[in-house]
Amino acid sequence: MGRASQAQARENRQRVVDTAARLFREQGAQVSVAELMKAAGLTHGAFYKQFASKEALFDEATAQAFEAVAHGADRHRVSPDAASPNELIDAYLSAEHRDDTAEGCPVAALAVDVARGQSGPVARDRFNEGVAEFARRIATDEDDGLSRLSTMVGALILSRATQGTPLSDEILTAARAVLTTAD
Repeated sequence: MGRASQAQARENRQRVVDTAARLFREQGAQVSVAELMKAAGLTHGAFYKQFASKEALFDEATAQAFEAVAHGADRHRVSPDAASPNELIDAYLSAEHRDDTAEGCPVAALAVDVARGQSGPVARDRFNEGVAEFARRIATDEDDGLSRLSTMVGALILSRATQGTPLSDEILTAARAVLTTAD
């Protein structure tokens, strides 16, 4: 089998980054290179033609996940620019968002991996920028956005951890009530 053209190589690389952005949000940084490449429909060996390391891929996938949110390209309209504050809160703290970790908020999905040092400096910087930008966009006159963001992300994480129980929906409802009454 011949070598891939430059266009095909770029397409394959993008497919790997897209797959990694989804799988890292869904399963965390512990996803193996073999699992990533299989999910992307490529061979394990092809990974090393495209990326210096798994950390480099994590960096790129994290940046892409935050770019998707910044441009409103996520499924749940969780981009702060995509809706009014109350609509954003309702979409973010919805059962649909809770249940779709692969396409959901990268803050909630990647925080533990970044905190544990399972990312490189590029991913950490992009994560920090994403958190700060999200907080700025949901800020109110009374709040710089950090407490609102912390409530939203914390509620989403707790709701995911208790998924399948009544407590999961109660967490989302309670957080929505606190945040929407504050407006």
